[in-house]
Amino acid sequence: MTEQERLPIVVIACEIFEHMLKQHLPEEVTEQAAFLEYGLHRVPHKIANTVQMHLDDLQTPSLVVLGYGLCGNGIKGVRSGKHTLLVPRMDDCIAMLLGSRSAYLREFSAVPGTYWLSKGWLESGSHPLKEYEEYSEKYGPEDAEWLMDTQYQHYERLVLVTHTQNDMDRYRPQAQAVGKFCERWDFGYEEILGSDRFVKRLAEVAQDLNKTDKEFVIIPPGGEIRMEQFF
Repeated sequence: MTEQERLPIVVIACEIFEHMLKQHLPEEVTEQAAFLEYGLHRVPHKIANTVQMHLDDLQTPSLVVLGYGLCGNGIKGVRSGKHTLLVPRMDDCIAMLLGSRSAYLREFSAVPGTYWLSKGWLESGSHPLKEYEEYSEKYGPEDAEWLMDTQYQHYERLVLVTHTQNDMDRYRPQAQAVGKFCERWDFGYEEILGSDRFVKRLAEVAQDLNKTDKEFVIIPPGGEIRMEQFF
């Protein structure tokens, strides 16, 4: 066993993965974890700033499991400092919810113009219906319509993805309301039940770095997360 593998494990992750990570990591790891609010995705640079703050607060050199994909370059520029970072080689949380980056790429190839809804997006109020309501209040209905058309007229479908059937049933009414609103652009509406396969792998690799593969990025001490590491 190498020195790196003996490092204490620390989790800094999006709250959408809290339940799944708690299922697959030892309790002594997850009870000290920092699960950050999903709303940070609305302003991606806040993800990096918040993650960096938590990293800088860690005094003991650790193996830090980042429960984030690249997320719109949201984690680009995060510095490992004295720590080792284990990062999913994923575009965003949708790939993680689907179970793999390859599953995400298959869906993207089938319908490139897909707007994804998840538990996190719905809870944080980040979706076209909420945006329209906010624009209408700020700019008036006519300008709101124009802004929405500019953003969404080239999408083809709205997809709700969850990793459990319970979440699917719980969030379906909200997702369908968003889907109804998006019919103005002829969106189709679909549901995809995802998988916790990737989160299981993340937990497995965190406990034994010898099991890492191309699905993960390892950032050594003194390193920095760069976009090219993900492609």
